Amino acid sequence: MNARPEQLKAFDRLLSIMDELRAKCPWDKKQTMQTLRHLTIEETYELGDAILDNDLEEVKKELGDLLLHIVFYAKIGSETNDFDIADVANDICEKLINRHPHIYGDVKVDDEEQVKQNWENIKLKEGKKSVLEGVPNSLPALVKANRIQEKVSGVGFDWEKPEQVFEKVKEELSELQEEIKIGNKDRLEAEFGDVLFSMVNYARFLEVNPENALERTNKKFIKRFQYLEGKAKEMGKSLKEMSLAEMDVFWEEAKMQ
Repeated sequence: MNARPEQLKAFDRLLSIMDELRAKCPWDKKQTMQTLRHLTIEETYELGDAILDNDLEEVKKELGDLLLHIVFYAKIGSETNDFDIADVANDICEKLINRHPHIYGDVKVDDEEQVKQNWENIKLKEGKKSVLEGVPNSLPALVKANRIQEKVSGVGFDWEKPEQVFEKVKEELSELQEEIKIGNKDRLEAEFGDVLFSMVNYARFLEVNPENALERTNKKFIKRFQYLEGKAKEMGKSLKEMSLAEMDVFWEEAKMQ
């Protein structure tokens, strides 16, 4: 691994390249924070994929792409005299120092849970009106549910044992079954949402990230389905021409791969 002087040299090189691209490249000169936003989101998801695949070489590359975006936003901010990369770095440094009084102050903590509770309490003292203020509205619903539950847990609003949460899951499933019988679509959707929310909560108690778990299943399904498509192609058939029984044979084969 590179020593600190080499790391700082590499970062300075990136800043210099960003300055040059912004001054000379037609595409880079045109970009705004608004035009970069969707690209940043895409890069974040690509990093997430690389992490799930445990592809460390790809993780390194995607981190570079994200770092470029951070430097790009800071460069744009500097052009309007609103902020630059030093302001960005110093702000996060101050935040980390303020929110870790057990490291930079005289607060004592016994475990990770106390650290998280202190974090949320400090945020409220900083002027946040709600512990849920930091949950972005644009987050995907599954990720948002997980973040909401983590944040309210940080101030003590939580179940005590996984068994209690599982009972809640069963209760919500029972209520969903009742709504299925009644057939009111609006109430059915609401109860289905309650089931998903309770399952996300249960995942948290099991120390399973629900987003990662679901994405692993997505990837597994895609791999097996594409195996099925390949076998159909070898037989000179389309999937529509195959019976469910025929498809199930290859599906079971895919599971054994």
